Amino acid sequence: MTIPGVGVTTAATLIAAIGDVHRFATAKRLVGYLGIDPRVRQSGQRPAREGRISKQGSSACRHVLVEAAWSAVKTPGPLRAFYQRTRTRRGAQIAIVATARKLASLCWQLLTTNQDYAYKRQTIVDRKLRALELRAGAPARPRTQRHPGTPTAKQRALLERQLTEQAELAYQRLIQDWQATGNKTTPTATP
Repeated sequence: MTIPGVGVTTAATLIAAIGDVHRFATAKRLVGYLGIDPRVRQSGQRPAREGRISKQGSSACRHVLVEAAWSAVKTPGPLRAFYQRTRTRRGAQIAIVATARKLASLCWQLLTTNQDYAYKRQTIVDRKLRALELRAGAPARPRTQRHPGTPTAKQRALLERQLTEQAELAYQRLIQDWQATGNKTTPTATP
């Protein structure tokens, strides 16, 4: 739930469909299992063509991933930069499915390494978790006095938003540098 756009429903649906994440050796296998991988058609000596997604897996998982992607592209960060870059080349619908595929790959990575999303916004994650606690029947917390000098929730949210905007700009610069070199390999943070 540290990924933007992923809430309780999305997380529960993915965990229910995935089960033990270690049964998928790579993120590509998980993406194929969920059915959001592009089909490849090839006949004879002609070059391969990638077409629509295979839709082999759970339709509920594909649905929640696409909805999470729509939510994720509204917040600043690398996912929005990826969506905007893909949208300019391929259109909004293909870009959102590509973002959903990236979300599934990201979920695999985070689950296998047991880490949180690097660009999480802690105030939003805290809000998601508190809503889940309240829905589960937790008592309301009494209001406490804020210590002087500590930032308010709005100030923390603003600082976190600025950090994710910087991450989005860093991703855009990484892609620009990668495209300028003319490499056909996958871009990485190291030269």
